[in-house]
Amino acid sequence: MRKQYTSVSPSDDTTALSVTPAQHRKHRYVRKEGSCNVLFRHVPEEWLLFVTDIFTTLVEIRWRVMFLIFALSYILSWLFFGIIFWIIALAHGDLKDLSNDPCVYEVRSFTAAFLFSLETQTTIGYGFRGMSENCMVAIINVTIQDVISCFIDTFVIGIVVAKMASARKRAQTVGFSNCAVINLRDSFLCLSWRVGDYRRHHLVEGTARAQIVRSTVHTTGKVDVTYKDLVIQQSDVILVTPTTIFHKIDSSSPLYKMSLEDLRKDDFELVVSFTYTDDSTGILHQSRTSYTPAEILWGQLFQEMIRVSRRNYRVDYTMFHHTAKVLVPEVSAEDYERKKQLRPSPRHSPRHSPRSSPRQNHHKQPPKLPTVTVELVTDNSPEAEMAAGISTSQVDHRDTLMPPNELPST
Repeated sequence: MRKQYTSVSPSDDTTALSVTPAQHRKHRYVRKEGSCNVLFRHVPEEWLLFVTDIFTTLVEIRWRVMFLIFALSYILSWLFFGIIFWIIALAHGDLKDLSNDPCVYEVRSFTAAFLFSLETQTTIGYGFRGMSENCMVAIINVTIQDVISCFIDTFVIGIVVAKMASARKRAQTVGFSNCAVINLRDSFLCLSWRVGDYRRHHLVEGTARAQIVRSTVHTTGKVDVTYKDLVIQQSDVILVTPTTIFHKIDSSSPLYKMSLEDLRKDDFELVVSFTYTDDSTGILHQSRTSYTPAEILWGQLFQEMIRVSRRNYRVDYTMFHHTAKVLVPEVSAEDYERKKQLRPSPRHSPRHSPRSSPRQNHHKQPPKLPTVTVELVTDNSPEAEMAAGISTSQVDHRDTLMPPNELPST
């Protein structure tokens, strides 16, 4: 049966394939432990690159492979120089004529030559086998073997130390929370996750970073991977205690127009990293992880894990991944900001403040203060009037008290 193909020109518009949630959430770009889910194929001169940078290659391989390589390097070197000593003894006639002065004492077979090579390289020296002055070739061979054994020992020790102090092992002691959360912080929707160091040693110059990674598959088979940085508030952290990293979802954020429903339908990966310097070794490390939309919890808040005692601060790592539900609107940050702008201000609302605004009081006339009238009352009897010396015209005298602002100007 012949297959039918459709011609595609470069000028045709390419549209992205619609992928079901079961398909697009199958593979991660960055795994939870921080390793990248990327496989390189058909790298030009791949083996040559590995051999050229043999030190980095041995540091990155697994321990069992490294032990196998180091064991073979010693065994093969012993075997190689043992064969050379056996050939020298064979050419000198030490294997056939036992009365002949040998090049190497007590080397009459291949097994003896191999044991002499092992004892020479490991500096055991049992005392039975040793060099003589009869063969200059054997003396040169022993000298070369001693120099090569020093190189092998130095190389093995350096690889083991570098592998034990590898940044990957130190990065495993810095962990991220299993999920990220979205909640309100200072009346803004914020995306946050938690990072903590499991060791007691402090870190130097820690910097947090986050990116939104999207992969789009087109109908032509082309795959586009885009990266968008997230602005992090207080990205420089000294990781003494577990810290919650925040990203405010504002107009510059890629998540500004994303609601809870859009988050569940979207296909992206939040890749977060923490780059730091260890104060014990001074080596630069980086820890990474990723969160899918299913691992971003809307309306959740990380629970407190730090307690203050009389002498110190106590950190309970059993609460490192625990979250609690909080009231958060399920709309996008854009809609939430629009609703906040349309909401009436409490200052102008008659429900919250029955008093008028200062601007309105400025145009109103001040209330008129009441006038207080003081009446002087005296006795009307003639005897009292004569005793006081006051005339009848002065009996009905009244004083009126006016406010200071209504006093007549003089």
